[in-house]
Amino acid sequence: MRPRTKDRHLPACVYEKHGAFWYVKGGKWRKIGSDLHSALTEYARIVAAPTDGMPALIDEALPVLTKHVAASTRKQYEYCASMLKEDFADFYPGQVKHGDVVEMLDQYADRQALANRMLTVLKLVFQWALDRGRVEANPCVSVKRFVQTSRDRLVTRDEYTRVYEACPPWLQCVMDLCYLTGQRIGDVLKIELVHLHDDGIYFEQQKTGKRLVVEWTPELRAVSELAKSLHGEAVQKRFLIGARGGNQRLYSYVWRAFKNAAKAAKVTDVNLHDLRAMSGTAAEAQGIDPTALLGHSDTRTTRIYLRDKRPKLVKGPSRKSV
Repeated sequence: MRPRTKDRHLPACVYEKHGAFWYVKGGKWRKIGSDLHSALTEYARIVAAPTDGMPALIDEALPVLTKHVAASTRKQYEYCASMLKEDFADFYPGQVKHGDVVEMLDQYADRQALANRMLTVLKLVFQWALDRGRVEANPCVSVKRFVQTSRDRLVTRDEYTRVYEACPPWLQCVMDLCYLTGQRIGDVLKIELVHLHDDGIYFEQQKTGKRLVVEWTPELRAVSELAKSLHGEAVQKRFLIGARGGNQRLYSYVWRAFKNAAKAAKVTDVNLHDLRAMSGTAAEAQGIDPTALLGHSDTRTTRIYLRDKRPKLVKGPSRKSV
C-alpha cells in the first residue's frame, strides 16, 4: 500500500475533504463526520465487527437457509454469502435500502447469474430476519433481477464426435454417460457400482432429490462395462468413473479436461451441461419423453433444454372428413 503524503494523523481509509471527513473503501466515499471527534467515533463503529451488523445477520441466517438444500446449492449460497458480507460489511440490517441492493447488483452487471444468486440469498436472509422481527421490511422485494436469456446452443453430432476423439478414454465414458442418461454431470460422476441395477442405472438427482432409473440399452450397457474396465488396480472400486485410488472424480477437474478437449478439437462455445440438452433434444426427436428422462416435474422446465429450433414438419387434414 502506498504511504500517505498528507492526513497522516488519520486512520486508514479516512480522508479529509471539503470540510468533512470521509471513509473510503471499494471506491465508495462515505461521509462520517464534520469534525474529527465525530468522524473517529463513526470510524470506530464501522471497523468494529458488530454482533448486530449485516455480516453477523448473514452468518446467523445461513445455516437455516442451507439446511434442506442440495449440496451444490449450499455451496453456491455460502459463496454468495461471503460476497454479500463484504459488500454490506459497513451496514446494519435496518440501514439497507432498495437503492443499496440495486447498487450491489450494478457492481456485478457483467456477471448476471452471480448477481441474481446473490439477490436470492440476500432476499432469503432479510425474509428470515423479517419473520423474527429483526427488520421492519425486506429491501430486496422490490428489486428486479437481471433478465437472462436461455442458452440455446445445440451440440451437433459432428462436434460431439470431434470433442470425443480428443478425450482420454475415461472422459469419453463421461460424455457417453451424460448423453445416454440425460443426467447432470454431477450425478453422472456420483454413479456407484451398486447403482447398476438389473433394469438400469439408478440416480438420485443432487439438485432436486428426484429418483429415477435410466433403462439399459445396448449402448448404455457397453459404455458402463468399458468404464468398469478402466478401473485398473484401484484399491477401492466404488465409483463407475472413479479417479486413481477409487475416489470420486472432482467436478472441476472433469470440467477443465472437457474444455481442454473441446479446445483441441477446435469446437467453441461448448460445455458439459450442453450434453444434457443434447440428450433431451435427441430423446424428443426419437419419441422418448424428455421430461421423464431429465427428471423434471414440469414440462416448462424441460422446454429450456430442448434446443432443436428447426421448423416442425406438420401434416394438415384431408378432404375426406369434410
